[in-house]
Amino acid sequence: MNGAVDKLTISRLARLGGVNLETIRYYERTGLLPKPPRTASGYRMFPPDAARRLRFIKRTQELGFSLAEIRDLLSLRVRQGTSRADIRSRANAKIVDIDQKIQVLRAMKNTLLALRDRCDGCGPLDDCPILQSLYEMPDTEMPA
Repeated sequence: MNGAVDKLTISRLARLGGVNLETIRYYERTGLLPKPPRTASGYRMFPPDAARRLRFIKRTQELGFSLAEIRDLLSLRVRQGTSRADIRSRANAKIVDIDQKIQVLRAMKNTLLALRDRCDGCGPLDDCPILQSLYEMPDTEMPA
């Protein structure tokens, strides 16, 4: 195949990538997807590798990478002199970030468990120990 047959319209790319059209447009505006050439009538015509790049973006988002981190990974892939160690260090940093988030989530869960255990679920709402505690709880007791 060659020419326009190989190219993907924005709607086809969105379907292949499992995203909506606005997501494609946003990724294009922010540089995650390169701006494709347009037809004479103004239609975007993405190269076939745009679908692969879109899948990469989605997979890395599912692993917790931010769009800025994804942009960094994409640029490292084409930057001269990038090594596997560079990519590995990004993965290690994300692991540390995830571990920190897990700690925060555990603290949040423990706080909610303690609040729940103070409430038997009966009685007037005005006397609800969960709501009272949330109104009175100092900021320092809330998990960061």
